[in-house]
Amino acid sequence: MKVVIVGGVAGGATAAARIRRLNEKAEIIVFERSGYISYANCGLPYYIGDIIKDPDALTLQTPESFYSRFRVNMKVHHEVTAIHPHKKTVSVCNLENGEIFEESYDKLLLSPGARPTQPKLPGIGIRQVFTLRTVEDTFHIKEYINTHQPRSVILAGGGFISLELAENLRKLGVEVTIVQRPKHLMNPFDPDMASFIHNEMRRHGIKLLLGHTVEGFGEKDGQAEVLLKDAPPLHGDMVILAIGVTPDTQLAKTAGLSLGIKDSILVNDRMETSIPDIYAVGDAVQVKHYVTGQDAMISLAGPANKQGRIAADNICGGDSRYQGSLGSSVIKIFDLTAASTGINEATAKRSGIDADKVILSPMSHAGYYPGGKLMTMKILFEKETYRLLGAQIIGYEGVDKRIDVLATSIHAGLKATELKDLDLAYAPPYSSAKDPVNMAGFMISNLSEGVLRQFHLEDMDSLPLDGSVTLLDTRTPGEYAQGHIDGFLNIPVDELREHIQEIPKDKPVYVICQSGLRSYIACRILSGYGFTCFNFSGGFRLYSSVMHDRRLAETASVCGMD
Repeated sequence: MKVVIVGGVAGGATAAARIRRLNEKAEIIVFERSGYISYANCGLPYYIGDIIKDPDALTLQTPESFYSRFRVNMKVHHEVTAIHPHKKTVSVCNLENGEIFEESYDKLLLSPGARPTQPKLPGIGIRQVFTLRTVEDTFHIKEYINTHQPRSVILAGGGFISLELAENLRKLGVEVTIVQRPKHLMNPFDPDMASFIHNEMRRHGIKLLLGHTVEGFGEKDGQAEVLLKDAPPLHGDMVILAIGVTPDTQLAKTAGLSLGIKDSILVNDRMETSIPDIYAVGDAVQVKHYVTGQDAMISLAGPANKQGRIAADNICGGDSRYQGSLGSSVIKIFDLTAASTGINEATAKRSGIDADKVILSPMSHAGYYPGGKLMTMKILFEKETYRLLGAQIIGYEGVDKRIDVLATSIHAGLKATELKDLDLAYAPPYSSAKDPVNMAGFMISNLSEGVLRQFHLEDMDSLPLDGSVTLLDTRTPGEYAQGHIDGFLNIPVDELREHIQEIPKDKPVYVICQSGLRSYIACRILSGYGFTCFNFSGGFRLYSSVMHDRRLAETASVCGMD
C-alpha cells in the first residue's frame, strides 16, 4: 500500500506515524510545502517574544528524524498542485528547483490546514503588513522586529494568535493595539466573561479598539496606516493580520471534492471525503459540533491530531470514528488563564437551545492554604433537561484542570446536576473538599429543586426602582463603600436577621454580594422568613468587571483609542 499525505504538520504527521505503527510495509510519502514538519503552531508567538529562544525547539521532528524512526519520506518544499482521482495521482512541484512530477497513490490524505484570512483590502501587500502561520512567517516577523525595532504594532483581530502575540510583543516593550469588528475578544467567550480578558489586557498596556472595521492599509511617514470605517486611521510601525483562518482547500475544490461551510472539505466520521480513497483531516475539514450536532469548523491542534489518527486507522483497514468537536481550549493572557469548552450563550441562542447558567467565583484551592486565587466559572446547561452545554473559566491556578473535568463531563453525557457527584482529588494545595466543579453542581441542583432563584446581568437594567421590589446588597459596609449599584440597600448578611423587620415582606427581594455566596445565604435566610428572593448570578465582582469594560470601550469608541 502506498499512502501520499499532503501536509506534514499536526494531522499529517500524526497520520504518517500512526500508519507506520499499523503497517510496517506501507510506502508513506508526505509532501509539505514549507521547510518544516511537525512544528508547534501554538508556540510561534512565544518565539517572537523570546520566551522560546531556540528556533529548533519549534519543530518536534525534522524530515531526517522522522525518516530515521518511521521510515516515512518527508519531502519539504514540495507543493502538491493538483489531484487526479481518476488516475490516483497527484502533481507535485519541487519548490527548490521548479521540477514538476506526478506521484501515484493507493490512499491519499489531505491535511493542508488553514491559512490566515486575508481580505481583499487596499494595501494588503505593503511591507509592514504580516501574517503568522508557518515557521518561516515567524522568522520573517522576528527578523523584522530585530532589524527595525518597531515601537508600535497593530494587531488586526482578537483571537488566540492575536492575544498571544499581544502579550509577547508587550513583553518586548512594544506598544500594542488590537482592532477588530466584533465588540469583544475571544469568540468562544460571552461578553460578560470576555470583560475579564479585556481588563487584563488593558492592565498590561494593550490598547483595545473593538467594534471597528478595517477597510485597508497604507504607508504614511514610514509607518503603516490602518484605515477604519467611520473612524480615524491608526498608525503603527508594523501590522499583523490575525482576523481568523480560512480552510486551505483550493486543491480539494479543483479536484472536485465536496465542500462545506467556508469551502471546508466535507468528510464523514471516518474522515473520508466524497471521492473514494481520499481522506482529509485538520483545520481544512468540516466537522460536527459535539454539543449541537451542527456543522462547524474548529481549528485546534487537538482535534487535528485525533482526526489524523482516525484517518490512519481507517486507511489501514480499521473502523475508527470521529465523534465531533467540543472546541475545548485554553490560553494564557499575561497573569490570567482563560479556558472554554462546548458552546456559549450566543451559540445556544443561535442553535435554538433554551439555556440557563450559573456563575460562581470559587478559590483555586482551600482558602486556609496560602496562595489560593479566585476564578470565575460560567456553566451553561439546557433548561428542563439539565444537559451540560458548555463552560467558560477565567482565573489563575487550576483553570485548566476544571475545564478538562467539565469537557469530560459533557463528552460523557453527564447532566449539570450530576457535577455535584463527581469524586475529585483533594488536597489543600490543589483544591477544596468541595471542588469548584462540585460547587457548580450544587448550585444547579439547587436551581432544579427550587431552592435557588437567580437573576442575571441582563436583568439588572430592568429592575424597577419605584419601590415595588427590594434591592439588597449583603456585603460589608467597607465593600459597599468601595462601589455599589444605585438603589441597593446595604445590610451585611451576618446582620440580616436583626434587620429582617425593615424589609417589606410583600415585595420580592433581589440580593447581591461580591461573588454570589453571601447573597445565596441571605436568600435562604429570607426564604425561611417567607420572602420571595432572587440571587444575582456572578456577584458584584462580575458586575463591576463588565461595567468597567463598558466604560472603557465607550471611551475608546469616542476617542478612537482607549
